[in-house]
Amino acid sequence: MRRLCGIGSLLLMVVATSALAEQRVDIDTPLAGWHDTSGEGADFSQQVNYPASSVNSPTSQSAQALIKGKIKDFPKPDSKAKQEPGRLIVNGVSMPLKVQEDGSFNRPYIFPQGSNGVEVRSPDRVAKHRTQFYAQRGNGAIPARLRLVLSWDTDNTDLDLHVVTPDGGHAWYGGRQLANGGALDVDVTTGYGPEIFSSPAPESGQYLVYVNYYGGRGEEILTTAQLTIVTEEGTPNEKQETVIVPMRNPGELTLVKKFSYSSRG
Repeated sequence: MRRLCGIGSLLLMVVATSALAEQRVDIDTPLAGWHDTSGEGADFSQQVNYPASSVNSPTSQSAQALIKGKIKDFPKPDSKAKQEPGRLIVNGVSMPLKVQEDGSFNRPYIFPQGSNGVEVRSPDRVAKHRTQFYAQRGNGAIPARLRLVLSWDTDNTDLDLHVVTPDGGHAWYGGRQLANGGALDVDVTTGYGPEIFSSPAPESGQYLVYVNYYGGRGEEILTTAQLTIVTEEGTPNEKQETVIVPMRNPGELTLVKKFSYSSRG
């Protein structure tokens, strides 16, 4: 009898696993292969709004600066339950990914020049899809040697990245381009982010990274910011560092990281 029960339990496990495996992640863009990631629509910046609203990327967004797809056979979420995000992993940087009720996802991302890997996982982490491609930035663009990626773990929430460079430059949504070549590539005002700052020729010295909790959901809720610092991206000397910082109140400006960069490595 005990053996029969064991076989029955095993069959139930196989059936449950098969049901979960029916979910499939499809990535429509970026596709594998070689892509020119320059030109019109290659950048992204939403208008500042409060409270933040969850919206997809605009139709003018370049397909090669976009992570878009759908989780097939995505289970209909319980109206009373919070919709958990999926997981987006770009070149080793992991962050939450907004998944709509129909299983679709749509996020802007300015990819660095060179080889890139994108992986999307379903909220339950069972289904996943990975694609690898090579991005070519036109117009003589120089690969970023310093990249800061900000993401956060709540929907309908706007966090803003502020970067102060050693020469006194200040990159933020009100001044995205710096004289030293650094720029806020992506400014997303909806939940989860990402916001991305990159610099092809970063100044040597001390950097200050602030995060401003611009606004968002009406109820009091703890939002956790994740900042990933990537140096010498795509080279044998690449390094990544991630810091996690809680953000509690709208209007709160927090120094989340102070670090030094040297052009000599």
